[in-house]
Amino acid sequence: MSDKVGKLTLWGVEVFLTAAEEGSVSAAAKRLGASPSAISQQISNLETALGAELLNRRERPMTLTPAGRVLRRRAQSILLEAASVRSEIAGLDLSQLAQLRLGMVEDFETTVTPSLIATMAGTLTSTQFELETGPSHRLIDRLENRALDVIVAADFGTPAAWMEQHALLDDPFVAVVPKGNKDAVESLPLIQYTRRHAMGRVLAEHLAREGMHLTGRFEMDSYRAILAMVAGGAGWTILSALGVLNAGRYAEDIEVIALPVAPLSRRIVLTIRRDGVQEMAQEISAHLRPLLDEQVVKPLLAQSPFLKGRLQVLN
Repeated sequence: MSDKVGKLTLWGVEVFLTAAEEGSVSAAAKRLGASPSAISQQISNLETALGAELLNRRERPMTLTPAGRVLRRRAQSILLEAASVRSEIAGLDLSQLAQLRLGMVEDFETTVTPSLIATMAGTLTSTQFELETGPSHRLIDRLENRALDVIVAADFGTPAAWMEQHALLDDPFVAVVPKGNKDAVESLPLIQYTRRHAMGRVLAEHLAREGMHLTGRFEMDSYRAILAMVAGGAGWTILSALGVLNAGRYAEDIEVIALPVAPLSRRIVLTIRRDGVQEMAQEISAHLRPLLDEQVVKPLLAQSPFLKGRLQVLN
């Protein structure tokens, strides 16, 4: 028998809260990156410690018992206080931070992110780094669910009450056309970024306000696939300036021009939870801004001077 049976642990409380939110052991296991048996055991240990059944595990989805409802009311406060303690201690000496779970928007995957990790690893020599890249909406969900500590992602709306944000970059949207075919916006179909993601919805809403009719014939969630089609002359697209960094081998066959409608930008921000390590947010921001200037702003302005004053690092 585990020596943790009968003990109330922070991990047990987090497991319980996740299981209560997800409604099943398997879903909680997937979200927390643990096995279903380990999740089930933690719930059993917590029930033993408190002397009461917390979840009706025979129901689908699982429901809370009266004791479970009491614990759920308290669980967020318990985890919040624990996070505050970790934040305060870590702030005393960041070099002793044991773990940093960092989420980076996929736009930076091959440019800024590797340089950032290498730079920080030289400073935080005792820290274990866990990196996750992906679309902004997924990183925000992961941060809200405490699966990540810090994220760098696009901000398209008013921040939630639990967020603390640090502005990093203004990232304007541009039109991308086949090389030498600036008339493509009139003669070729628009290849849209998927409306399943926030950026695609923002773009679609902006174009609709500008009176541009969207056919929806080509709608994709891969920058590389979109840019490959543009490079092949199948259409034109609208991406953020950052998205153009993903052109890779298609860079010679595309051209970046101003939007054929009113300008539109998004903002890249660093976000942490308000109960997170504020000092770490400041540390990462300080490392990121010069990297963004050297690896994003200067190269893109050299290629597209018309972006001057719109594509810029924010302090």
